[in-house]
Amino acid sequence: ASKIDKEACREAYNLVRDDATEVNWVTFKYNGSTIVPGDQGVDYETFKRKCTDDVRLFGFVRFTTGDAMSKRVKFALITWIGEDVSGLQRAKTGTDKTLVKEVVQNFAKEFVISDHKELDEDYIKNELKKAGGANYDAQTE
Repeated sequence: ASKIDKEACREAYNLVRDDATEVNWVTFKYNGSTIVPGDQGVDYETFKRKCTDDVRLFGFVRFTTGDAMSKRVKFALITWIGEDVSGLQRAKTGTDKTLVKEVVQNFAKEFVISDHKELDEDYIKNELKKAGGANYDAQTE
């Protein structure tokens, strides 16, 4: 069965949550059967490049949504399952996500994605917007 390195993963998770760091995303990847922190970065495009067809990973990503009147930070938990990942690994990913959620507890919406198009930043931001809170976009300046 899979396990998670809670301490290390929590540190990575807190980097994204901390307004004082520039880190906007982290990945949690498999090292054998243990989930460990993977890459981290500032640019969402770089995160998207980690999502290749042969891997499964979990991403915790910070997005800033809103408009001139109200900017707000929203977090997304993204489970990426590449097209070439075996059926057995796909099935286990769902169970393993429970482990990740023991660490990653604060997010507006979660996504399970295996199509690169759904990683589109605008698509995710739109979904996050729908997921919560006031939307002042109607009141344009």
